[in-house]
Amino acid sequence: MSQTPQEPEGPEPAVPAQEEMTRGSRAGARGDVLRQIMGGSAMISVLAVVLALIIGGVLIAFADEEVRASSSYVFARPSDFFTAAWEAVTNAYVALFRGSILNYQSDTFAGAIKPLTESVVFAVPLILAGLGIAVGFRAGLFNIGAQGQIIVGAIFAAYFGFAFDLPVGLHLILAILGGAVGGALWGAIPGVLKARFGANEVIVTIMLNYIAVYLISYTLKQPSFNPGRSGQRSPAIADSAAYPPLIPDWLVPGNSFRLHWGVLVAILATVFVWWLLERSTIGFELRAAGANPHAARTAGMSVGRITVITMVIAGGLAGLAATAQVLGTERSLTAGVAASFGFDAITVALLGRSRPLGTFLAGLLFGALKSGGFLMQSLTQTPIDIILVVQSVIVLLIAAPPLVRSVFRLPDPERPRRRKRGATQEAAA
Repeated sequence: MSQTPQEPEGPEPAVPAQEEMTRGSRAGARGDVLRQIMGGSAMISVLAVVLALIIGGVLIAFADEEVRASSSYVFARPSDFFTAAWEAVTNAYVALFRGSILNYQSDTFAGAIKPLTESVVFAVPLILAGLGIAVGFRAGLFNIGAQGQIIVGAIFAAYFGFAFDLPVGLHLILAILGGAVGGALWGAIPGVLKARFGANEVIVTIMLNYIAVYLISYTLKQPSFNPGRSGQRSPAIADSAAYPPLIPDWLVPGNSFRLHWGVLVAILATVFVWWLLERSTIGFELRAAGANPHAARTAGMSVGRITVITMVIAGGLAGLAATAQVLGTERSLTAGVAASFGFDAITVALLGRSRPLGTFLAGLLFGALKSGGFLMQSLTQTPIDIILVVQSVIVLLIAAPPLVRSVFRLPDPERPRRRKRGATQEAAA
């Protein structure tokens, strides 16, 4: 009687080719994730800042007198040249750190942390104006008019700040809203002209910047803004309309911090812009119109309406940036109240990749550069214009990601990853 052969107990051994393919696919997935991280926009922005600081260090070295003197005999004693260059760069960047983050040589706690507070003070208007420009970028609009929107917002905020006598809290809210409304009205002009007549927003906003400069000069000569006939400064805003200090005197005795509640407004504005762009219907339409206006029209969206709404929101955020100056640090309206915040905010939005969090962090970085540049210049005699060069190089590198990738040998996540020929043949088999 024949017996049926029994099958061996236990699982069948895995096929080596299948195991190899599984491991290869997992390694490929990990490699793709790593490529996305190393070649992504966030990494490009960080490396652009690093490369700009390296280039700035080269400029600092060449601007130093000892480095230039030692360069005349660099081949005879190269150690003198490289030592002088290293000391010039390190001393400048250490001074930049002390003037922007932490003055570790200060005798008091207040003096040690004051550089950080000054960096945040400079960053607040950059963040708010940068958010406005970032919103325009996401909608496909290149808003160059933040400078003019800040000026008009400052006029409105200053007038509501000194012309009315209201209770504490209500007066501040009214002045803040006045600044936002002023900037929104100035931003609505190019939005309406583009939506109704197809005007180029770049040209219109640039021309409105010039109009705003002359408008504030005219405003400061009016009797209500110029009771002293000086034409340089408006009356001081009431204490009830000013941003309260974020660090009160009783918390750090003897402090002279200028940090105010405007930083809370910047944080709330960042959260609002994130919600607007990522969670709201208007934000979806805004991003759709920016990605492909023809497809948005086909889907039934009114691109003209979206354009006007975008410019109003951008102008309102720039107007909030004006309140940081008028209601926070300056406490009055001056001809130079906008400084160069409107133009610097373009760089902030570009570095932040038009994302709310990225714009917030970029504003902090540029605020630190601006704050630390003063101490760097006073201690090391390094020209403060090098800070402007560093900012300009950052913009150049942000606009040319392939250049950054080539310098640091980073992969391009948009290109398919090359696989080994042998692995491809095994997978095909």
